[in-house]
Order: sequence, then C-alpha cells, then structure tokens
Amino acid sequence: MMAIGTSLISFALLAMSTSLQEDEGAQAPADILAQAPQSDWVMIDPENLLVMELPSGPITIELRPDMAPQHVERIKTLTREGFYDGLLFHRVIEGFMAQGGDPTATGTGSSDLPDLPGEFVKPLEETANLHIVGRDDRAAQIGFIGTVAVATQAPTLNRFLTQAKPLSWGLHCQGVMSMARANNPNSANSQFFLMFGDSRRNLDQGYTVWGKIVDGYRNARRINRGEPPPRPTPIVRMRVMADIPEADQKTVEYLDTASPRFTDYLKATRAMTDDGFFPDTCAVNVPIRMNGELPE
Repeated sequence: MMAIGTSLISFALLAMSTSLQEDEGAQAPADILAQAPQSDWVMIDPENLLVMELPSGPITIELRPDMAPQHVERIKTLTREGFYDGLLFHRVIEGFMAQGGDPTATGTGSSDLPDLPGEFVKPLEETANLHIVGRDDRAAQIGFIGTVAVATQAPTLNRFLTQAKPLSWGLHCQGVMSMARANNPNSANSQFFLMFGDSRRNLDQGYTVWGKIVDGYRNARRINRGEPPPRPTPIVRMRVMADIPEADQKTVEYLDTASPRFTDYLKATRAMTDDGFFPDTCAVNVPIRMNGELPE
C-alpha cells in the first residue's frame, strides 16, 4: 500500500511540474496585447460611439447598428436633440441593471417619437460582422460583433427547420446596453438600461441589445441604487463622439475578435479552454485601447 501511495504522489508531482513548465512557457495576456500588430486593432467609428457623462465621470459606449439599426438610430437621434441631458436613472437594482431615459422618471414616460419594433434576434445567415469563437453550456456557438458577445443556434438546425431559421442574439452581460419596453414587445421608445450582471436567462431574445460600455464602467457602478433611488443619479449630458470637437475626441479600438491574437488572449486568461469552451461567457471582455493606450 505504501509503495502504491508513494507512486501516486510522485506521479502527481511530475504532472504538476510539467503543468508549471507549460505555464511558464505560455505568453502572458498583457504581452499578447502589447505585441499585437496595429492590423489586429479595429478602430470604432466616432459615429458609433456614445459618451454619457455622469457626476462620477464619463462612460463610453460602442453602438452596434448592425445588431439593432432602428434602436441605435433612435438613441442617436434623441442624444443629438439633447433629450437625455438631465434625465435620471429612476430604477437601479444592484447586480442587475440601471434604467434611465424616462423624462417623467416614473418608468412610464417616453419621447414623442413612435415606438420601435423589437430587434431581439436575427437569422444567423443575415447576421453581419459576427466572428464565431467557441461555445458554452447555453449556446451552440459563441461569437462577437465588435465588443458585444453574441450567441447562436447551431447552423445545422437549418436542415430540420421548415419555416424558421437558426438565430443569433446579443447576450445580456455586464456592461451591455439594452432597450427597456412595456409588455408589448414592440413598445421600446426612449428608455434604456445598462447591465450590472449576467441576466441572459431572463432577458436574452426578449429585449434589444444595442451596444456595450467600452470605457468608464467604474463610473456606471457609482449610479445610486433604488426603485427609485433616494438620490437619483442624473445623466449630465450625452453626445455622439463624432459631434464632440475633434481635439477632445478619443479614439477607441478593440482587438479584432477574428484574429489569432484574440484566441490566444482568451486561452491565456483562461476565459476559453483549448477546445473552444467558455466556462463563463459573460466574464469575457474584448480588450480595448483608448487613444492607442492599453488600460493599466
């Protein structure tokens, strides 16, 4: 018995030593990003960046018109009209989301523009700019459109479906921007919410994802909680980056999710296994550079 136990211990130590050697030879995530060539970085069009100024500081949001064209256009239209300036976050739930965009701060108000049809899902074959990277325990495929995580049904479903087609949809993960609505699925108007946690099970395919926070999430975390909060946090001002004086604009780039460096980064951070499985898709953040600099 003693000999067998000793043998097992020796084998375990050998395996651990081999694993450590492999880890020592692996490239650190920070080095992968630092060494990524300029061609691996995708600049976000200033027309598709939203700057929301809060008392705690600015939040920069990537807009994805390729996912929700009508909702993005509505957000930009109201932003340029100054509609959101001074409005309050009237419903803020820790671990869930912060909701704003209601001129009455009651949860029932909206703009004078007509309500929008839901843009919850898209046929997979019509989903543009989607780079499939792996899978998780909820979706056959996980990919990214810009910085937004997207799930899809299996493409092979096509052979079994007579009318519907395999679908894709944005995931309600931390930092994601989505549109609020009433019970009618086609009732979104001006109210939106930003995500504090993973609510994929409750919100996916029922609410429209239109963007994601790419910088300043810590400022969003300082929005006061409550339903309504005793001291609601206001939106000081919202602007489209393209409308800001050029000298004050920031350049925002993300690591191309179709590049080998992105896959290397996911594996180096253990966000994805070697066989393409995401243990926690909502924990994945696409690397960002602001004005050419990586965050500290």
